[in-house]
Amino acid sequence: MHTPSPNDQPLEADLQQAQELVAWADHLVFVYPTWWGSVPALLKGFLDRIMAPGFAFQTCEGGIGYQGLLDGRSAQLITTMDTPPLIHRLLYRQPGRNAMARATLGFCGVRPVRTLAFGSVKDASPRQRQAWVTRAHREGERLARGRLTPGERLADKAGAWLRALRLQFYPMTWVAYAMGGLAASPGGGVFASPVFWLGYLCLFLLEVATVLVNELVDLRTDRLNRYYSTFTGGSRVLVEGRLSRREVRAGIVIALLGVAASAVGLLIMAPAAPATVIAVLGMLALLAIGYTAPPLMLSYRGLGELDVAVTHSIGVLLCGYVFLGGAWHDPLPWLLSLPLLLAILPSITLSGIPDRQADASAGKRTLAVRLGHRGALRVALVATLLAAGCALVWSLSGLAAGAYAGIGLAVVPHGAWLAWWLVRQLRLSHPPERIDGLMAASLGYVLWFGLIPLFRLAGG
Repeated sequence: MHTPSPNDQPLEADLQQAQELVAWADHLVFVYPTWWGSVPALLKGFLDRIMAPGFAFQTCEGGIGYQGLLDGRSAQLITTMDTPPLIHRLLYRQPGRNAMARATLGFCGVRPVRTLAFGSVKDASPRQRQAWVTRAHREGERLARGRLTPGERLADKAGAWLRALRLQFYPMTWVAYAMGGLAASPGGGVFASPVFWLGYLCLFLLEVATVLVNELVDLRTDRLNRYYSTFTGGSRVLVEGRLSRREVRAGIVIALLGVAASAVGLLIMAPAAPATVIAVLGMLALLAIGYTAPPLMLSYRGLGELDVAVTHSIGVLLCGYVFLGGAWHDPLPWLLSLPLLLAILPSITLSGIPDRQADASAGKRTLAVRLGHRGALRVALVATLLAAGCALVWSLSGLAAGAYAGIGLAVVPHGAWLAWWLVRQLRLSHPPERIDGLMAASLGYVLWFGLIPLFRLAGG
């Protein structure tokens, strides 16, 4: 290196050839001794030079801000060391392996990265050293059956399915559902009831079907989305080719069959009238699937935010209430759900801001598309204040069975902080498209409206 940055120094002929070989290869093998817990300086310098931006990775607006360009490749690390490998793993936590597998190769998209660590070299007999060579030779022979083992292919597919399910959004559904169940049967052993868990299984599978339908219908906007993150832009398993459309369609069918089977069991076991269970569950399913699925396509008509707020508040809460024997027209579930509904609106409205350009190009008329960046921020601000105000009124008046008692201690400071953040965003001349911190703050705000009533109802 003769320049301040490796990017400023042209590659020598041998390094150009190395880049060409990496681009050609399906599988990379690195064989090196472990020095001071990491790779030798020569290998480090080699990687500094060839793993250059534009070749190994590039910056992007989505995800973590970087995109690996060497995906579709796997790697094998073979390293020798004087430290016994078990000590190196347990005591030193394999710093060299982590740097290579995660921070370098994994960062550039190379997965999976396997490791063979041989040691202690200084105490090894010729027979032991030959055994290591034989082991390395066997690893090479396995490549004749493909770069991925059956276990790795299975793990990759399982990981893709877990990512597609977007499980990070499911806990609030359970919280709202549990609120409804506890309101219908206070102190009645709700969590020990098979009806409660069968009903939740039905809702869980309905949410699985919903998110998979979203993946299919929103594929065009997800492909165009430059600002995707954990909270927005879908799971991207279709965009990245980790699952096929056929697999996702099969997943939807299986989930819906599971919904139907669990619904039948619910009709048999639930104390509520079957007609009421069918009506409440059917309406929830219609609104949930209709979020993106035709013919409703509510998210494409400017009604998606309200749809999510309704389904994740009164929708699932009323299911819990009715499944456990409550009447749908009782005021309690409706009173319980109103502050929660208002609290959900800020986060779901804000989630449309990073997706706004892609959604507009795909014809998806979210509130952020219809009202613009600032309009979405204003809706989120008003909903934040209304949610806090509603919860305070409920708390002071003892409405909703006292479930919101004392909630002001949490929602007032959090709501004030969130409102301040939203006002600050409104005052910016060019508000940023990436709002991950604001999204996290708004999602955290929702938790108070679920957890505090849940604990109050469970304790009362």
